[in-house]
Amino acid sequence: MPRYTVHVRGEWLAVPCQDAQLTVGWLGREAVRRYIKNKPDNGGFGSVDDVHFLVRRCKGLGLLDNGDRLEVALEDNEFVEVVIEGDAMSPDFIPSQPEGVYLYSKYREPEKYIDLDGDSLTTEDLVNLGKGHYKIKLTPTAEKRVQKSREVIDSIIKEKTVVYGITTGFGKFARTVIPINKLQELQVNLVRSHSSGVGKPLIPERCRMLLALRINVLAKGYSGISLETLKQVIEMFNASCLPYVPEKGTVGASGDLAPLSHLALGLIGEGKMWSPKSGWADAKYVLEAHGLKPVILKPKEGLALINGTQMITSLGCEAVERASAIARQADIVAALTLEVLKGTTKAFDTDIHALRPHRGQIEVAFRFRSLLDSDHHPSEIAESHRFCDRVQDAYTLRCCPQVHGVVNDTIAFVKNIITIELNSATDNPMVFANRGETISGGNFHGEYPAKALDYLAIGIHELAAISERRIERLCNPSLSELPAFLVAEGGLNSGFMIAHCTAAALVSENKALCHPSSVDSLSTSAATEDHVSMGGWAARKALRVIEHVEQVLAIELLAACQGIEFLRPLKTTTPLEKVYDLVRSVVRPWIKDRFMAPDIEAAHRLLLEQKVWEVAAPYIEKYRMEHIPESRPLSPTAFSLKFLHKKSTKIPETEDL
Repeated sequence: MPRYTVHVRGEWLAVPCQDAQLTVGWLGREAVRRYIKNKPDNGGFGSVDDVHFLVRRCKGLGLLDNGDRLEVALEDNEFVEVVIEGDAMSPDFIPSQPEGVYLYSKYREPEKYIDLDGDSLTTEDLVNLGKGHYKIKLTPTAEKRVQKSREVIDSIIKEKTVVYGITTGFGKFARTVIPINKLQELQVNLVRSHSSGVGKPLIPERCRMLLALRINVLAKGYSGISLETLKQVIEMFNASCLPYVPEKGTVGASGDLAPLSHLALGLIGEGKMWSPKSGWADAKYVLEAHGLKPVILKPKEGLALINGTQMITSLGCEAVERASAIARQADIVAALTLEVLKGTTKAFDTDIHALRPHRGQIEVAFRFRSLLDSDHHPSEIAESHRFCDRVQDAYTLRCCPQVHGVVNDTIAFVKNIITIELNSATDNPMVFANRGETISGGNFHGEYPAKALDYLAIGIHELAAISERRIERLCNPSLSELPAFLVAEGGLNSGFMIAHCTAAALVSENKALCHPSSVDSLSTSAATEDHVSMGGWAARKALRVIEHVEQVLAIELLAACQGIEFLRPLKTTTPLEKVYDLVRSVVRPWIKDRFMAPDIEAAHRLLLEQKVWEVAAPYIEKYRMEHIPESRPLSPTAFSLKFLHKKSTKIPETEDL
């Protein structure tokens, strides 16, 4: 018998249907009838006949025709909402609509798997898991470790040993011994009471990362979770059943308790949950729609699910990967600006940077040479001012290797810390199967990723700070020798005037966001947790800083391409012409004033998807191969042939260059 889950004014109702020939209108009326039946005042209605409504799918919000037959319009177990005429749009239908939910509008269940063993997950792997590119399975070694770890917990319970979090309360209640018949209730109570976060929910991509990372940590075999429960959690991940996890509430020690508790709450069938099939709904209905059962927590398992730094670290993974992507593309954007401003390439000479051999600095200088070397890539623009009397440029152009370089080195430093954290056991207590005992420690403290992500925000911000100054030079006719604000008929047209203001506003906002959150600590849990990392805010604001950097560089990219228009018919180097062509494929030249925000968004999207890097990277790598003595792959953010292989990018032949 088909069954539908229907949302009416904040309540979810299961409506069975004995006859698939019935219509969408019948389903709506039946759901309203059940809603009225459950209300003492009939929900404010006289009868079902008094109610006028629309019915729409939860997934995609598509309106349904009340006359359509259910067998044609809906699938079994589909989720729909009844919107009652006169009501405002239900605020509980999608609690704080997740940003970026469009990423799942074309969701396809992945066919490939990543084997998790708790030891070898990379930042790239976790981001791909977040994007829904892979399902998860455990390695045989990981399964054995998990089983042996659980045997220790079972032995503790059988022997009635007093162990923190297993047979005792938590935090201030660590000395309170819990009766054996209450141990399962203890774990459920822990998850419920600790689910006290606030704010918007994590977008599906980030919740997938959080869940995948917790699975990876559990796979190490130091948490005491049973293999049965862990496999249930993996099934939920593979079905993309993602709990409602508010982004605020963690102080980063003892781990990310609030967000991980919300994660666990959905896994036990409580709270809200999202899937591509259902949208947001009560967790028990989402799991049932996917043929899954809620987890029944055994002793220690609630604590195993919620104790760790996975919120900080999973967001940190996204931050590191996005920072790496924008850092290498910042070199390309800056090189294009230098061409437009008719700068000199002398400052990127190999010998200069060999005298100050920071890895990032050397790599950035190399990238500039690979894009601007007029002997390798003839540039008509460069040739037009070859014999000018300018001997050096402003710092925003001349010092890019030094400024961009330290950003690259900062990212490498942070990536190393985050990668270690990805594959670390961060529970308390730790279960050591080889010793047959548990030991309480402090691996849950988030100071490492908190400090690293504060440092990342400070480092990556400089790309926006220097980019905004280059935008100023492009827009200022006394500095650029170009029309004011890069537009013809200035006065009638304002051009990039306010786009530059937007860049300045973002840079100013970043200055406040770069204040380290990890310098703060507030004592919690009745002074038993008397020093905390505040790493959750460090991770969230690092992502905000990175987004602002991307947006500022998107504005610079548009401004530099607009500057090219005023230098035509002269052409720049081949790789930079390819970048120009890419931008012009989504944003047309600025002939007169028009709505600019969509152009900025389009350029931002190119940077997010690394399209700018993809078109320039083959030329950079070709140049590297021809100049091996002067250039080694020096930085983790340097271009890799593995990336080229994954993207199936063709390296141009010599004649193409």
